Amino acid sequence: MAPLSKAGAALAALREDLTGDVFAPGDPGYDDARAVFNAMIDRRPAVIAQCADETDVVRSVRFARDLDLKIAVRGGGHSVSGMALNDGGLVIDLRRMHEVTVHPAAEAVRVGGGATMSHLDRATQPYGLATTGGRASTTGVGGFVLGGGTGWLDRCFGLAVDNLLGVELVTADGSRTHASADENPDLFWALHGGGGNFGVATALTLKLHELPQFSIALVLFLPEHGREAVRTYRDLITAAPVETGGAVIYLTAPPEEFVPPHLVGTLLCAALVTYAGGEEDLRKLAEPLLALPHEAEVVGVTPYADVQCMIDDPPGMRNYWSAEYLTGAPDEFVDVYCARADSMPVPTGTQHVLFPQGGAIADGPHEYPVPYRDAPWAVHPFGIWEDPADDERSVRWVRDVREDARPWSTGDVYLNFIGDEGPERVIAGLGWENARRLAELKRHYDPDNVFRFNHNIRPA
Repeated sequence: MAPLSKAGAALAALREDLTGDVFAPGDPGYDDARAVFNAMIDRRPAVIAQCADETDVVRSVRFARDLDLKIAVRGGGHSVSGMALNDGGLVIDLRRMHEVTVHPAAEAVRVGGGATMSHLDRATQPYGLATTGGRASTTGVGGFVLGGGTGWLDRCFGLAVDNLLGVELVTADGSRTHASADENPDLFWALHGGGGNFGVATALTLKLHELPQFSIALVLFLPEHGREAVRTYRDLITAAPVETGGAVIYLTAPPEEFVPPHLVGTLLCAALVTYAGGEEDLRKLAEPLLALPHEAEVVGVTPYADVQCMIDDPPGMRNYWSAEYLTGAPDEFVDVYCARADSMPVPTGTQHVLFPQGGAIADGPHEYPVPYRDAPWAVHPFGIWEDPADDERSVRWVRDVREDARPWSTGDVYLNFIGDEGPERVIAGLGWENARRLAELKRHYDPDNVFRFNHNIRPA
């Protein structure tokens, strides 16, 4: 840490030089600027630089390096372990850099490093185009894509990282660089799953796909019919075309118009079938689920950007998540999965999710550090609650789901689905050989491990 006199002068210069705003403890707006998605995270950075452009990012990185300050990078602030913040260091906050520029003729989009899924999806929808995005509209595009990226369209269009065309980056020494298949290809490879370890992504260019229509079938079942619903969904999705996706989700029934009032606040099993196409074909696909005894259904064409908001959670909630990727979902697993729903904290925002994979995920490029792409299923316990008194039971339930799934686990994991679970889990999210290569690249691009508030890759 630099002497206080030097630090004070440097901070004053940063305030003067930045186009964006700078916050320090005691400044009006500081507490709002440090609030993140997970209310369990309460960290106090020494400086928050809300950058307006790439030049601001360069100045902020150099400011931190000059004062030997730790650096955290904030895009959407959606990391469950609060990786967008630190204590006593600098936060480079990209949220003002959210411009999205669609190039419809090239079927490509340039996305600012601070853009969220909502910025991306709302910009591309008028052109009948889309790319794989996260399942919550408030998720930051940068962290989502560089971490791999799974969403409702991944069986059809591949993982988000499979659609990455280029990244504009500010590296640990404050240099600007560009990575693509033709320019810095080793760095480009590392950004396909290596997350924020190699610099601050100020913009990303992504491939777009035609999506003139998007449809969903959401079918709600009482818990006693959950096993039959899960097995039916499993068999349906296994035989369905790649345009079909969705999930099975145990959840607390929300106070929505389509939920019978007497069920609001109770445990339900929801089967969601998404389809990159029209309602008629979707109804045929969802017929086995709709034929089962159920409490409510919603079927029809729904704008993709609206579906992306469907499971958004209000700010200020406490969060703890994890995941296991599975070799399959046989009846024995389904029984264990459904039984665990009986102990799920209700009523809370917690969700017990089973995602299908396959399709374009499995068919995508295997050279990237995303080892989970061959797993046909993923179980994702998504703990969300409001009362700190529920911390212990909610965290324990998420861990119990993981333990239940171990007999079917591939050992791989999608790092964006988990918090800080230790270095072995980071390697599980990258693959052993990939992790070794990434550590070598880290030594080249960030030898001092400046960018370590992430699923960290230590320099070799």
